[in-house]
Amino acid sequence: MRQEPTKLPGTESRYRRPKVILLYLGLVIGAIVALFPFFWMVVTAFKPEGEALSMRLVPTHATLENFRQVATQFRFGRYFLNSLVVAVLAALFSTSFASLGAYAFAKKDFLFKNQLFVIFLASMMIPGMMFMVPQFVLVFQFGEIPWLGLGEALRNLQLMGMNTYGAMIIPHLANAFGLLLLTQYMKTIPSSLIEAAHMDGASEMQVFRNVIVPLSVPIIATVFLLSFQFHWNNFLWQLIVTNDEGMYTVPVGLAMFKGQHEELYSLKMAASCFSIIPIAVLFLFTQEFFIEGITKGAVKG
Repeated sequence: MRQEPTKLPGTESRYRRPKVILLYLGLVIGAIVALFPFFWMVVTAFKPEGEALSMRLVPTHATLENFRQVATQFRFGRYFLNSLVVAVLAALFSTSFASLGAYAFAKKDFLFKNQLFVIFLASMMIPGMMFMVPQFVLVFQFGEIPWLGLGEALRNLQLMGMNTYGAMIIPHLANAFGLLLLTQYMKTIPSSLIEAAHMDGASEMQVFRNVIVPLSVPIIATVFLLSFQFHWNNFLWQLIVTNDEGMYTVPVGLAMFKGQHEELYSLKMAASCFSIIPIAVLFLFTQEFFIEGITKGAVKG
């Protein structure tokens, strides 16, 4: 029998150490590259307007005037509130609808189930720009319905028509990607738990609320976070359906930050610092669910 050569003590660790050093060096370089734009944003936000385009990494005369102007003179509080309303409601409703649909696709049998699921997945392959014109026509015409005073009622409730929250929220409530994630995750929940709940007399909504939702919290939180981030950063659609400054969201408001003869870069950077706060706070409190939902769902799926 051929005898394996004996490894000298410490040989493996000696060859492994350079690989570990190179790995950590690559991670550090990658982190610096990824975080440098945020660092530059914060530094520029503290610069006076005349130094905004200077290449200094540290401002010579740091000031909080940019933050004060953003908060008091440019209606940024209104933009922030509009974005918060749109992002929270859109993420809440789209995640709720996707969860209900995922429960049906994962645990129920009905006619053309697989075909419908394929159609939903195929819709993800269509570029979002293709939906812009049809969505705008539907929003505009639906908000102008004359019969029975419905159009006026919808406008008064801010549900449809130009410059309304509904126009910014309702067209994006269908979340095919969230439906896919939730369906794949819910398929791994044992059907015996659902059968036991039915034997105890629970209705479908009780099963969904008391069995499915508690077991799917990580992936539901993940879909909510992704949806919130999408709607918070959505610029083009919000720009299309709003022409009233009072209905601008944060991305649209940032695009309008300009003086009579120049771009106000320092003010834009200060407003951008404010704009990342909700995403950072939300991820800080949901990162455990987010990581668990992505990794656990991927392993199970």
